[in-house]
Amino acid sequence: MKVAVIIPVYNEEQALPLVLRELPRERVSEVLVVDNGSTDLTFAVAQEARVKVLFEPQRGYGRACQSGLRDVSPDTDVVVFLDGDHSDYPEELPALLEPIALGAADLVIGSRVLGRAAPGSLAPQQRIGNWLACRLIALRFGRRFTDLGPFRAIRYAPLQALRLRNPAFGWNVEMQVKALKAGLRIVEVPVRDRRRIERSKISGTVLGTLRAGMGILGTIARHW
Repeated sequence: MKVAVIIPVYNEEQALPLVLRELPRERVSEVLVVDNGSTDLTFAVAQEARVKVLFEPQRGYGRACQSGLRDVSPDTDVVVFLDGDHSDYPEELPALLEPIALGAADLVIGSRVLGRAAPGSLAPQQRIGNWLACRLIALRFGRRFTDLGPFRAIRYAPLQALRLRNPAFGWNVEMQVKALKAGLRIVEVPVRDRRRIERSKISGTVLGTLRAGMGILGTIARHW
């Protein structure tokens, strides 16, 4: 399989080199780092690595993911989304790819709930918000998830057909809901999670938590 990895980043000059170093490059055809308007040296750090570097000035997690997706090679088989804050374990990439390679899944979500989360890696508000969003999806669509984790792999052609539009933190839940509506085969695999090197841009502030929560719940409501 030809695998493209998209890494959206914002002010991750310390974490990004670690993420890129731990990524199993032998399993990857293309790495795209999307700088979402960083004010530190993230863009320069990315340029020093053997990756494709894009700049998306309009802030928003979904916008950064869309920007990377527009630049993916057209012969790509699978797209992997991976955070650049070093909270995920890039070396677990093969576990996400395996169900797709075996023909058992179209979308694979790395579940931090099923896996092992280090103390403090998931804030209480993240756990509560995650549980609530997954519960609402189960009530509406009859499918239980344990996580909306950002570390995920999806076949490229079905991903394009989903036509994701959310510009912010509703991107992941929009992908899961639209994948359910489209009848895609979705599985969760356990992944580990650790504390970010710097404070989380989402759960690290009250405003960030509220914005992310409203964006996620609003996305579910729009597809109810």
